[in-house]
Amino acid sequence: MARKVFLTGRPGVGKTTVLLRAVDLLRADGLRVGGMVSREVRERGVRIGFEILDLSSGRRGWLAHVNQPSGPRVGKYRVNMQDLEGVGVEAIRRAVREADAIAIDEIGPMELHSKAFIDAVREAIKSQKPLIATIHYKARHPLLDEVRKMKNKEIITVTQENRAGLPERIAKMLLEGKP
Repeated sequence: MARKVFLTGRPGVGKTTVLLRAVDLLRADGLRVGGMVSREVRERGVRIGFEILDLSSGRRGWLAHVNQPSGPRVGKYRVNMQDLEGVGVEAIRRAVREADAIAIDEIGPMELHSKAFIDAVREAIKSQKPLIATIHYKARHPLLDEVRKMKNKEIITVTQENRAGLPERIAKMLLEGKP
């Protein structure tokens, strides 16, 4: 079975950056990496929401926004279920079908409002493909309980002290299938 790596850590510590650098290293090694990444969007220095990016197609959508008129509320944001499922979930499902490795950022409170997202993450976990994913550090959900109980997985806490060396370590783990 392929290696599965999950990154966790406090907000702003660099989980997404570590994931994206590991993706770049995997691509440099010739792997097709698909999946989704969430990025914060700021306007005049104030965070207004989170964007979803499909790593294969470059397609973008809103995961959540302060002015989103409907959808589940998480803090000051409302989750855009249409873009989460139309961009994010589709990116994960396409990666399971077509890519050599899968990246998911993030498995967190906003994304976990979608059953389709949960199902797509389960498909990625059950696939024989290498997987790198970020997990919200406080999130509690049955899916995350499943992840913690999995065999053949590594959960790494990203810190300011270890983050610089993690992309290379993770790429090596995923390419070689061992720590």
